[in-house]
Amino acid sequence: MTTAPPARHPSGLATLFFTEMWERFSYYGMRAILVLAMVAAVEGSNPGLGLSREVASAVYGLYTTAVYLASLPGGWIADRLLGLRNAVFYGGCIIALGHFTMALPGNTTFFIGLIFIALGTGLLKPNISAMVGELYPNTAEGDARRDAGFSIFYMSINIGSFFGQILCGYLGENIGWHYGFGAAGVFMVAGLVLYKLTGHRLGDIGLKPASTGDAEADGARRRRGWSMVVLGVGAIAAVAIAAITGEVVIDPVGVSKATGVLIVLLAAVYFGSVLAFGGLDGIEKKKVLAIMVLFAGNAVFFSGFEQAGSSFNLFAQDYTDRVVLGWEVPASWLQSINPMFVVLLAPFFAALWVNLGRRNLNPSVPVKFGLGLVQVSLGFLVLFFASQYVVAGEKVAPTWLLLTYLFHTTGELCLSPVGLSAVTKLAPRRYVGQMMGTWFMASSLGHLIAGLLAGHLADDTNIAAVPDRFLFVFMTTIGAGIFMLLIARPVKKLMGNVQ
Repeated sequence: MTTAPPARHPSGLATLFFTEMWERFSYYGMRAILVLAMVAAVEGSNPGLGLSREVASAVYGLYTTAVYLASLPGGWIADRLLGLRNAVFYGGCIIALGHFTMALPGNTTFFIGLIFIALGTGLLKPNISAMVGELYPNTAEGDARRDAGFSIFYMSINIGSFFGQILCGYLGENIGWHYGFGAAGVFMVAGLVLYKLTGHRLGDIGLKPASTGDAEADGARRRRGWSMVVLGVGAIAAVAIAAITGEVVIDPVGVSKATGVLIVLLAAVYFGSVLAFGGLDGIEKKKVLAIMVLFAGNAVFFSGFEQAGSSFNLFAQDYTDRVVLGWEVPASWLQSINPMFVVLLAPFFAALWVNLGRRNLNPSVPVKFGLGLVQVSLGFLVLFFASQYVVAGEKVAPTWLLLTYLFHTTGELCLSPVGLSAVTKLAPRRYVGQMMGTWFMASSLGHLIAGLLAGHLADDTNIAAVPDRFLFVFMTTIGAGIFMLLIARPVKKLMGNVQ
């Protein structure tokens, strides 16, 4: 008796892989130099914005929060108005426009560019992930391959991130910040060209928005939807114009705190409305409750993980000995360690989950979340010890940050791609785009908290307090990880047959 060879991954995965790779090149390439450009002095060979560390970290947190928070309306627009396929393309166009706007001189263009990138990423990010899930059939074999497919897809994020941070980081720090921002835009355009040329591999996935089957009702719903989009864009434009003209003075730190409360309330209202009025059956409601638990774990994880672009970046710039053979390595390059580790380790994790699944030993999703949180906490424990040397007036070896990024990477591989896959399987079919939006909304909350934390962790006016602040983050995240492990069994029951 012969066994059939394992089915290959759909060819459409390659299209989404390379599109996401170039989009992440642009996003992480720009992010690598964002805080550094904001805190750089306004005068000198490479002038920046001259913001304080607290304000720059808050702006960074607000921007990365907006990127992921925009995923909720982005998923809704794809589900109701554009379809997944068009949402990804138009989102990429807006992202490219944002990068090229930031490449222009002036503080005004800098912040306008950030707005464009946030809006475009919100339209692209949840919907390209949703299309990855659509590539695989809802069968036992399809579900097993789906986890491996998401791990492969996750590699695209990190390949793009690695090269984006190397190229844009070098250009930004050594030639000019605007050159780094412009390079990010060029490669976003490259991703869009590839997406169009190879889109036929996706078949009919994501070509049309969801339909009720009633053409007249669908038309009315689309008209209402577009009216809401116009009003939303108009409101954003009005606030931006008021801030630019000085009619409204914005305090980034205060806005960050208020936004955190708003996100929590928005998430509560959204999940509550779906549970109460979404027409779900009992099984679907339990799965949505499981998504809510994963939402909380994801937010806590990214509040620690996202220090890479803010406090860790400034730690690399100020307190890390980066001289190699007489040449000082750009501080932004150390951020590329995380994606390099992901590229090296992702195939191992993809194979691990599949092999454990064949033996019925694959840890449940909540267990993987708990392990991810514990590992991200260990990264902060490493920097707690490293910062002791900083307080003593020494610069530390890069190996401290390398070890931190290793712990964060293994934690990320336990949580992030697994979470992406789980949401596509748990979400009711008619809410897939929106539920992917909630996943990224959780990330946005984590990014916002990260920005607020970074203002304290990177505080160069009170260096003696930095070790205790790293220790506080360690205690918080390891506590969350242990709690997730303790509730893993009841959460697994809520998930039903989804593994």
